Amino acid sequence: MSKSNVVELSGREGRDELTELIRIGARKLIAQALEAEVSELLSCFAGERNEQGRAAVVRNGYQPEREIQTGIGPVTVQVPKVRGRGGEPVRFHSALVPPYVRKTASLEAALPWLYLKGISTGEMHGALEVLVGPQAKGLSASTVSRLKQTWREEYESWRHRPLDRDRWVYIWVDGIYSGLRAEQQRLCALVVVGVNERGEKHFLAIEDGVRESTQSWREVLLDLKSRGMNAPELAVGDGAMGFWAALEEIYPTTRDQRCWVHKTGNVLNTLPKSVQPKAKRALHDIWQAATREDAERAFDQFIVTYEPKYPKAVACLIKDRDALMTFYDFPATHWQHLRTTNPIESTFATIRHRTARTKGCVTRGSLLHMMFKLGQCAENNWRKLRGFAYLAKVIEGVKFVNGEEVEQPDQVAA
Repeated sequence: MSKSNVVELSGREGRDELTELIRIGARKLIAQALEAEVSELLSCFAGERNEQGRAAVVRNGYQPEREIQTGIGPVTVQVPKVRGRGGEPVRFHSALVPPYVRKTASLEAALPWLYLKGISTGEMHGALEVLVGPQAKGLSASTVSRLKQTWREEYESWRHRPLDRDRWVYIWVDGIYSGLRAEQQRLCALVVVGVNERGEKHFLAIEDGVRESTQSWREVLLDLKSRGMNAPELAVGDGAMGFWAALEEIYPTTRDQRCWVHKTGNVLNTLPKSVQPKAKRALHDIWQAATREDAERAFDQFIVTYEPKYPKAVACLIKDRDALMTFYDFPATHWQHLRTTNPIESTFATIRHRTARTKGCVTRGSLLHMMFKLGQCAENNWRKLRGFAYLAKVIEGVKFVNGEEVEQPDQVAA
């Protein structure tokens, strides 16, 4: 085909039947890619069956139609859904059409997701041209390298920024393991998210930890302290990390809250699959109780029910008993945020899902820079902490019992 047969689309002249035809083609291409993604997920559960002998994970229709921005304008897509029949819920997270990239036509936001899919520098141009159209024409390998250098510089500047301009009230911490490897080791990033006195959530640290050791977390916390981070009122995280020993040393006044999502998973992993659904409901009865007293009763009932046959499950739960109940001493409107590390989990779910199946190797630095860019995309769409007005009371040291503010003697006298 000669160049004279290629039609340039520009301005209003391109908004005709030909443009619509190209848009339809883009929609079909994206739909095919989504189908391939969901088929890959289903293949991972192909051999699993529920108690009735039926497939444990099946397709479940589509999400509502929505528009994503491409180089030829908005394109309507429908992302498939899956569901699990009993046991743990299963969700399909598309790397191609992630929730928090849908409202931006930014090439900068799209690039990290393409890297997540394992696209090499040599293949980047074609992939980007499909997604973002003519903007991708100038993306040579050297251009992509320059973009990666920009990410590296932005990341280094971000990780040294001062933190003393805000009062940090709560922090969430987690170690994000990737299926990608570098230097024969699984990549792990130590992530800290904080909420300030205005209810704004921000990433405070995304650091290379190699493993979730006390020393690695100690280095992260010392760095945060040197940049001016105050002692938070509460830290939320998984009980298996070396973080807690480091926290006790660096910020001894910060209280502990174990993540109920992690704890539930850890307890259920010690139980037979046939027992897990009932045990999961019993665990929910604990952390969803309206008062600490009700939670303690549900906790004791779990021990009585499962300790005779499943002592390992009960031991796993008991060892963090006090730290699992700390949220009752904070405003009830904050409980849904304080019982889990969801701000981190939801942001990096796609990394865990996609990189576990991606072959190849990246440098440790590249992974951190990519996670930093993904974190920025997510952070821009975070809402303020629910009930953020209560954060001032938490900072002031107001006492809360079962989520309700307790009047102090001097308040009563006044």
